[in-house]
Amino acid sequence: MIFGIVPLAQAARNAGHEVFMAAPENMMATITGAGIPGVPVSDVPMMDHLVDRRGIRVPIPEDLHERYIFNGRTFGRYAAACLDGLLSLVADWRPDVVVGGALAFAAPLIAGHLGVPYVKQAIDMGEPRTIDLAAAAELGPELERLGMYEMPRTDLFIDICPPSLRPSDALPAQMMRYVPFATQMPVEPWMYTKGDRPRVLVSAGSRVTPESDFDILSGLVDKVGKLDVELLIATPEAVAEKLRPLPDHVRAGWIPLHLVAPTCDLVVHHAGGNTTMGYLSYGVPQVLVPYLPYCVDYSTRLSAYGAATMIDPADDSAENIARVCAEMLATPSYRERAAELAAEVSALPTSADAVRAIERLAAAA
Repeated sequence: MIFGIVPLAQAARNAGHEVFMAAPENMMATITGAGIPGVPVSDVPMMDHLVDRRGIRVPIPEDLHERYIFNGRTFGRYAAACLDGLLSLVADWRPDVVVGGALAFAAPLIAGHLGVPYVKQAIDMGEPRTIDLAAAAELGPELERLGMYEMPRTDLFIDICPPSLRPSDALPAQMMRYVPFATQMPVEPWMYTKGDRPRVLVSAGSRVTPESDFDILSGLVDKVGKLDVELLIATPEAVAEKLRPLPDHVRAGWIPLHLVAPTCDLVVHHAGGNTTMGYLSYGVPQVLVPYLPYCVDYSTRLSAYGAATMIDPADDSAENIARVCAEMLATPSYRERAAELAAEVSALPTSADAVRAIERLAAAA
């Protein structure tokens, strides 16, 4: 979620506005590394909210609808944990507008408490609305505490989904071009050049650690590694170290997406929102394995458009993934359709245009 909203925050600062980004303590290095002042509002990481308010671990449901409710309540508890820190911040520093990512449910609470406009920014191609309802239910005590009886409405919705992939019932929105952001590293020639073999990148997202989701990444690597390709594994360095030793045709580590994407022929990943949007914006065909249920909806839309293939996690055998990768690499239509979507993304209004829409909203308020 941090990576998804950084470009808008940077554009607001570049326009001369005072911008603070509030988040848990463990996100401060990422935020300040992007040149944005960060305010720690909780010392509890997001993943620690998989327990309920009594401290009891909540089992992860198998049913898709129940999983949406589980996700919404988890993000609701996350918002509740950030509330005191946010209230302390705005007691001394009053914003004119509050902007939050689609799953940052503390943002509308603070906006409603202050009586200022609330701007919601999409961080991928759309979250199931059941998640919003479940988060609101979880936040009942906080709403009562603030004298509210429903979640404050969105005053401006900023969407980044390419128009061809927007659901028919999507909310009216200020559209904005998606700009990939990631923690940077020194540029090396292999990042922007490639050899004779197809270049395939595998990722399980930026939150993978040696203790969390490592099996998802290592499983994808094992399955794709059977192909005759140049293989890049995008992952934090601590995770890359656990994967080593690796063959000569495989590189692993923190790989800036925007540097390698133009050279990739295919990307295989977990269907996370920022990973999906990032490679979509560069016109790279994708193999999507949505291990998280909320990713299924937009993965289905992208696959139906012809720019990707979605594989059910229950069918993610090495043979199946290798077969799909080989078929997509040999079929030009996937790259053609992906290029069409990339052109749509590049034609959308910039983050500076979105900032001007926020300025108009603030002026009207």
